[in-house]
Amino acid sequence: MRVDFVVREVLTGLRRNVTMTIAMILTTAISLGLVGTGLLAVRTIDRTEELYSSRVEVRVTLTQDVSSADADCSQPICAGLKQTLENSPLVASVTFENQQQAYENYKRLFAGQALADLLRPQSLPAALRVKLADQDAGGDAVKQAMQGQVGVRTVIDQREIVAKLFDFLGGVRNVTFALALVQAIAALLLISNTVQVSAYTRRHEVGVMRLVGATRWYTQLPFLIEAVVTGVIGAILASIGLLVGKFLFIDSLLSGIVADNVVPAVQVSDVLWVSPILVMIGAGVAAVTGYVTLRAYVRL
Repeated sequence: MRVDFVVREVLTGLRRNVTMTIAMILTTAISLGLVGTGLLAVRTIDRTEELYSSRVEVRVTLTQDVSSADADCSQPICAGLKQTLENSPLVASVTFENQQQAYENYKRLFAGQALADLLRPQSLPAALRVKLADQDAGGDAVKQAMQGQVGVRTVIDQREIVAKLFDFLGGVRNVTFALALVQAIAALLLISNTVQVSAYTRRHEVGVMRLVGATRWYTQLPFLIEAVVTGVIGAILASIGLLVGKFLFIDSLLSGIVADNVVPAVQVSDVLWVSPILVMIGAGVAAVTGYVTLRAYVRL
């Protein structure tokens, strides 16, 4: 096989249908950019789950009379509740938080806001902070054990709050993938149409090559490479777009919740992790689409 001939034919095809080639590259870049955004969302969700796996707990708040009368959980009611929780195999640890400690945490969370000056330690309940050994069954077990117990005010499972965050991130991921699917369909149609047009414009020279003994695979290879090249260029542009978007938009958009350690920041390494996947997807989809188009619609 003459490599120089294949390269020359690829360059000729890309140059001859330059407007369609540009349109195909841009459409591929947009669709792969959306896919990359979805993959970044998936990676962020996974890292957020890891972040919260050691932080999510069940909080058993105590009634006002128990909170004000017991500063170290040494009284029978608080001590009994703590002992009940510690005896559960689904509980890893139990930490008592008195009213003053709750107030300090409150001030830290709402530092710089007017809310921080509104309450006093006596306004906040003491609580038993429960770390779960079993994240799946532990929360329900704690709720059942504390339900109706004397001295218990409320039982707050922080997993339910975190689940709302995961639902939001999952929604962003699903919408992004849906838009990527629409764009991918457009890219596939453009690739197919470009391959057909390119083959049609060179039908006479390809016909001559077949008459002198060139195989069908040999005559089709330049068109396949054209499709792959456009797919790879589109993937590279998508990766560059993700990197630029991280610094210009994502960092500023997530700056508040990242600073509060609600979700982890999107790192450059995350974009670099996504980029090879986009290149493989772009090249693979372009190659398959081009091959199917040539086999089904083009006779070379």
